[in-house]
Amino acid sequence: MHSIERGLSEEQKMMRETCRAFVDDFVTPFIRQNWQREWVMTPEDRLPRSILEQAHKIGIRTLAIPEEFGGTAIDPKEEVRTFAVISEELARGDSGLADKLVQIWKVSVLLRNVAPRHLQERWFPRIAEDPSFLLAHCLTEPRGASDRWLPYDVPEAMMHTRAELRGDKWVINGRKQFISNGYDAKLYVVYATTKPGAGMTKGTSSFLVPRDTPGLVIQRCNETMGGRFMNNGEIVFEDMAVPKDHLLVQDTALTKAGVYFRPGKIIQASKNLGVGMAAFERTAEYVQNYVQGGRILIKHQAVACRLAEMATKLSAVRAMLREASAAVDAKSPDAEALCNMAKLFASEEVFKVCQHAMELHGGNGVMLDFGIEKLLRDSAVFLHMDGTTDISKFKIVKALFPDTAGVYAGQEK
Repeated sequence: MHSIERGLSEEQKMMRETCRAFVDDFVTPFIRQNWQREWVMTPEDRLPRSILEQAHKIGIRTLAIPEEFGGTAIDPKEEVRTFAVISEELARGDSGLADKLVQIWKVSVLLRNVAPRHLQERWFPRIAEDPSFLLAHCLTEPRGASDRWLPYDVPEAMMHTRAELRGDKWVINGRKQFISNGYDAKLYVVYATTKPGAGMTKGTSSFLVPRDTPGLVIQRCNETMGGRFMNNGEIVFEDMAVPKDHLLVQDTALTKAGVYFRPGKIIQASKNLGVGMAAFERTAEYVQNYVQGGRILIKHQAVACRLAEMATKLSAVRAMLREASAAVDAKSPDAEALCNMAKLFASEEVFKVCQHAMELHGGNGVMLDFGIEKLLRDSAVFLHMDGTTDISKFKIVKALFPDTAGVYAGQEK
């Protein structure tokens, strides 16, 4: 797979090698030697703090934080492409760890663009200094998760979480579910309806909420089938009062979130590619060393054909990712369609790659302690993250044909 470094800047190559060494020296050994930890039902005991401390040490936690506040400097003209390179390498070690860290990047991009200066000055240094500081983006609710991603901009699809201005406080009531880092984040971006009946793009506001805010209740950790080293959470807001100056965007928060969503799609696809690369690398090693029928597996034509198919799918995902990430960096008109295409294509193709990997490992492929079935579980989660595959298809069509595509909910205009 010699195309991995083609087209990368020297800075990106150096960062990739640093991250790859971190994964090979710290992440992969931990995951392989402690495979049972994935199934510990006390979420805080799954991933040791030492892994986050090492990620902090090499500077990959703080890629999107402005350098003036202690962030890691990267070329702004290639920021999304750099995110893609690093998130792939992280997920090659573990997709859950990648999930933990990339939420910091994505939310930091959002805060950099919409947070008032006083909030940036208060929070970015804290994030940059604390290796265990995690961020969460609270959009999805127990009902109508896909409504948020298209979005279905009709009154009946608006969020059930509500925010009311009472004096100098915004008082928020509601519930969020399926929130990445939701169980253990220290700072949350929370979306809530502020103009009922106006439609999501005209009546939804966003707020910056510290974890220790009275009324914020971490209800539980959602136990997922894959990506289990990121603690997905369900959160309840009970008369939670947020200072007026912690409002990020009033009423039009979803229209301003594209700055978060587009890099997010690239990062999702890149994490997915990292899982696929782990499956391919381990399978390639296995079939060149394991003997079946009197010869090593790769000499069997059926095995060779599957391995070729895996490599082809991964190369195609990488090619699409590079085009899409370049479009997002350049703010090209086709960026919206391309980033959703990359996310969709990666989620479907990498799942097939991981299925091949599991089957080529035979009985070992379904053994928990062998670690291949974990990659299939991890890849399956990507079919549902940041919007389902069907919602991604809807978004692609709406981006390509905005004047004629269906509204998919409510009355046609």
